[in-house]
Amino acid sequence: MYCIFRSYKRTKVIKFHCTNVCLTLYITFAYVKLKPCLIPGRLEAGCDEAGRGCLAGPVFAAAVILPEGFDHPLLDDSKKMTEKHRLEVREYIRDKAVAWSVAFCSPEEIDRWNILRASITAMHRALDGLSIKPDFILVDGNKFYNYHPGGGCGITDPCIPHGCFVKGDSRFAPIAAASVLAKTCRDEYMEGIHFRYPEYNWNINKGYPTPVHRKALAEFGPSPYHRKSFKWQ
Repeated sequence: MYCIFRSYKRTKVIKFHCTNVCLTLYITFAYVKLKPCLIPGRLEAGCDEAGRGCLAGPVFAAAVILPEGFDHPLLDDSKKMTEKHRLEVREYIRDKAVAWSVAFCSPEEIDRWNILRASITAMHRALDGLSIKPDFILVDGNKFYNYHPGGGCGITDPCIPHGCFVKGDSRFAPIAAASVLAKTCRDEYMEGIHFRYPEYNWNINKGYPTPVHRKALAEFGPSPYHRKSFKWQ
């Protein structure tokens, strides 16, 4: 006897195979919603980045303020979603969000500073792009710099308070929404520049360090879109 486990969304299919018998059990688990906010009634923006571990291309970030009662059964950490589901949910977020914004930092900026500073700067730029300023910022991860709207100083422009949450994109809907926008926008960007440098297969690997990407780097060297401060091998 052996078992095959296959998961899809919140349903797990379990097949038991015996000599002449195949028994299939469908077990549906309760749908666990992401937390809509940290404190109800407060205008909170979720922030997340995409592309931090890539060898090529910008690091993207998004900021999203969701309305009360927002819900979509497919919304999750973007890394756990299929491309089809990410694109579907992205349009829903854009349509229903109170405000949303996407920004990035270039490979040159990543090399000039470092990937952490560039990631946080991209988040700040995304926050700058919001049409409505939040009362609080929910950040995915464990590090963030104080955000002063419009890049102001701490005296004339007090910072907006924030909280950092490890695996926040699996816990809070605003952060998950930001992760979806950041990833889909970055993926589309990498697919766009793939046609200029098809040898790196960015339409597939999106700039991440896959064996095919590393092999292309060894054969052709870096492109103008590669991060020179990163180790390629």
